[in-house]
Amino acid sequence: MNGINVDINHLKKGEVNLGTSIMAVKFDGGVVLGADSRTTTGAYIANRVTDKLTQVHGTVWCCRSGSAADTQAVADIVKYHLELYEAQHGAPPTTKIAASLFQELCYNNKDALTAGIICAGYDEKEKGAIYSIPIGGSIHKQEYAIAGSGSTFIYGYCNKNFKSNMTRDETVDFIKTSLSQAIKWDGSSGGVIRMVVLTASGVERLVFYPEDYVNA
Repeated sequence: MNGINVDINHLKKGEVNLGTSIMAVKFDGGVVLGADSRTTTGAYIANRVTDKLTQVHGTVWCCRSGSAADTQAVADIVKYHLELYEAQHGAPPTTKIAASLFQELCYNNKDALTAGIICAGYDEKEKGAIYSIPIGGSIHKQEYAIAGSGSTFIYGYCNKNFKSNMTRDETVDFIKTSLSQAIKWDGSSGGVIRMVVLTASGVERLVFYPEDYVNA
């Protein structure tokens, strides 16, 4: 990789912000990503049904927090390069390759971007894998990752209740309960809880409405 040069200095002031709660958790058969759906502009809720889970290639997805414009642009650029990678190498990219692209873009443009990314996916080499790329462009491989404004309220809960090698259903319940607490206490998080389950079988999308998680 010879470096990716992108001019991201033209973004306007007053951009829409993803005050948000996002997370990804590894389980015995893959990974599950989850996010709330509220997008805010200051105290104004610009969108209450945002999809913050973005597919970048096959069974490699990302959760986006920070500036909506910045994270959408970065995800689009990574998606383009991963398509190029598969065309050149004749094989799908791994989660690690996707995360490395996110890291390079976020680090090289750290003074211009407000982008916190969780990149997670399933591939034949690593099976389930999760990489956290916080604002500033560092990269961290983890068994589970949480980010966004709502994550402040659930660090203790997640640290106490996370278990390695949970089943799919246990992982979905863990994310649903975690995000429901983040939504309860964080004014910038809300709406529905969206999830995506990534396994050897492919992609499965889930949506939980407030009545489904309010007592989780």
